[in-house]
Amino acid sequence: MSTNHGYSHGNDANSITTTDIKATLIDVDPLSHKRPIPLPPKNAIQEHIRVFSGCATNILASIGIIFLNKYIFSHCQIKTMTLTAIQMAFTSLGLIICLQMNTFVRKSVPIVKVLPLAVAFCAFVVFTNLSLEYNTIGTYQLFKVLTTPVVAVITWQYYKTKYSNMVIATLIPVVVGVCTHSVNDIKLTLFGTVIAAIGVMAASLYQVWVSERLKDLDMNSQQLLYYQAPLSAVLLVPFILCMESFPTYTTSEEQRVAITAVVASGIVAFVVNLSVYWVIKNTSPLTYNMIGHMKTVSILVGGLLLFQDTLNFKQFTGIMLTLFGLFAYTFVRMREQNQLPCIRWNINPSTNIV
Repeated sequence: MSTNHGYSHGNDANSITTTDIKATLIDVDPLSHKRPIPLPPKNAIQEHIRVFSGCATNILASIGIIFLNKYIFSHCQIKTMTLTAIQMAFTSLGLIICLQMNTFVRKSVPIVKVLPLAVAFCAFVVFTNLSLEYNTIGTYQLFKVLTTPVVAVITWQYYKTKYSNMVIATLIPVVVGVCTHSVNDIKLTLFGTVIAAIGVMAASLYQVWVSERLKDLDMNSQQLLYYQAPLSAVLLVPFILCMESFPTYTTSEEQRVAITAVVASGIVAFVVNLSVYWVIKNTSPLTYNMIGHMKTVSILVGGLLLFQDTLNFKQFTGIMLTLFGLFAYTFVRMREQNQLPCIRWNINPSTNIV
């Protein structure tokens, strides 16, 4: 997903709304990973269980939010911007709870400085959600992967970021794989393609702008999202009133199912937000990247099993090419930044920081 500052994005697969947000925000945080202090033997097993539980929570919640949102779009008559605003409200409430629990410190900043980001944020989330609504889960997920090469192009062209030939080479199978899968998706429409492409561009531009804004404001991801999430929800309200209709249900059972699904998606989105920060803080860059790739694969498989997405041989080949590119990109980027656990594989083994 971009330059990633030590992390790769094959993922994140995280939620189409708050998960995608977290993935972008966290990737641009200047996080450092130091070698952990060895634990006493009696505490080692408990620590392994704690880390495993945290990672499992993140994986299950990130995958669950995708399928919950797809179900809501398909069965609950709730449109994209409405669901996005609801999830942003849950995110705002969750961040208020986190603030009260002292998981981060509130930093005052003029709303006018956050407003441009909130507008870009709305565009990014809405078009990403539209892509999920009008495309199969496989096509939606693979288009998200294109954020990585697009961000690389933007930062290279406008911010003069340098990339090695190896990094550029790993992005080629990613692009070829996504194109191979998409052109052979019999359910793909011109509208779905345009929406997905706009979503990729909006997500890429947002990530680059967030990276710069975090530096300018000297804030971390949670501090920025604390202002951005409620502001984005408010910005969406007039568009919802003008462009989307409220759902009508013929039976109380349909209404109950819809309310349950929407509330569940908001809660799961909040869990994703918390667990992503926890994984970043308590594991290594390699673990974070592998979890992201695991979620990508799980979402692709889940789309086939739960929503009967079609998959022919050419689409399968496209998926394999994309995954190969993602894993290769992760390996090369971590090698260049001396973050591989096998020290001798790093470019400068003496400066390994994992």
